[in-house]
Amino acid sequence: MADLIRELLERWRGDAGGTYRSWFLWDERLKNFRSIRRGVAQVVAEIEAGTFGNVYKGSSLETVVGAIAEQRQIFKGADHAFLWKPKLRIPDIYEDRDNQLAFARCLNACACCNGEDGVLDAIRRLDAKGIKGLGPAVANLLYFHHPTIVPPFNTAIVNGYNALTGAKVKLGRWGEYLAMRGGVLALNAKYRDLLSNDLGALAGFLFDVGTGRYPAPPLDDSDAARKAWEEDLARVREEGAKSDKLLAVARQGDLTHTEVQAWLRDLGHALGFDVWIAANDRSRSYGDGRLGDGCLTSLPTAVEQSPGADAIRLIDVLWLERDGTKVTGAFEVEHTTSIYSGIVRLLDLALGGDLHSPNGLFLVAPNDREPEVRNQLARPAFSRIGDLKVRFLPYGELKANREAMAKFGQGMKAVEAVSRVLV
Repeated sequence: MADLIRELLERWRGDAGGTYRSWFLWDERLKNFRSIRRGVAQVVAEIEAGTFGNVYKGSSLETVVGAIAEQRQIFKGADHAFLWKPKLRIPDIYEDRDNQLAFARCLNACACCNGEDGVLDAIRRLDAKGIKGLGPAVANLLYFHHPTIVPPFNTAIVNGYNALTGAKVKLGRWGEYLAMRGGVLALNAKYRDLLSNDLGALAGFLFDVGTGRYPAPPLDDSDAARKAWEEDLARVREEGAKSDKLLAVARQGDLTHTEVQAWLRDLGHALGFDVWIAANDRSRSYGDGRLGDGCLTSLPTAVEQSPGADAIRLIDVLWLERDGTKVTGAFEVEHTTSIYSGIVRLLDLALGGDLHSPNGLFLVAPNDREPEVRNQLARPAFSRIGDLKVRFLPYGELKANREAMAKFGQGMKAVEAVSRVLV
């Protein structure tokens, strides 16, 4: 049996359409961690202050769960468990103040603790409250605080785990989740050379098994069972080619994202600025070199020492004055990814002190995403954004005018001329 699991894991790691390559190794995945943690912290703060309200729609919880659900594949549908079902009155954290506080205190305890014992204790205290409709889907929030302790959780992951191990884990119960977590940790340890300390890798594998991308190896490892499994695997491999086409579209989005970063890099240099490329993007191939060629390798001391430095390093492109005093332009490129995370990174820069120039925050996206950007900024979670004068820079304007701006433009005036204030 172990040999068959290893065989399947090796195939999964090499599958361009599987979650390992399309999600776990996706550059944007790690960029979302800090923004989601910050969103969870805002949910906790609002609940503790009594300003959260009693509805899901429009709340800070909807904002952060939506950002999770927008990630590729594995978290699709993560918001379903948190949607308010008025007829069933679940999940009962919107109208019951005690339950709401218990939910917030679990999130806060997990955010503040560093070890497994503290996380499990917080989960058990929440479970003891018996909050109707609030089950292990909360683990999808906790995962972004403790990816080595808390595996993600959804129907497909449970189905994959049961198919792989022969277990009968049920949805909706924390006790079942914790039992499955023990099995997940054992599997992860056994096949650690093919997986990661980050339990998202194994969760992705279970997700792909649970959704039928791969048939689970037979629990009965007889010659006949193995032959039947290999035949199923061959059939699924052929069918998987269809979904790989969808992945190719997503990858084209990544390439477009890199191209726009390169436009902004070159334009920044032409206008006389030093340029910073996001720390996890600078080594990307572009043209005959790397995206970060000719750009800064470190940020000014004031930025490096600011509270939001970890997020600021991940902003797609920064333009800085040559004297290194401050950021003149900050650009978040949102081709297909969650706009939420980009906004949060800009906020970390804007609220980190005197680090940037006025009118220097830009969301760069396809022309047709402007309504989506405006809708995100209208959320209560971003109520302070209006004072920051974030601007929308459409791809079309940047593409059509960047060469003229580079040749005749000065400072930020040309960029401001082809962008527009969002709030």
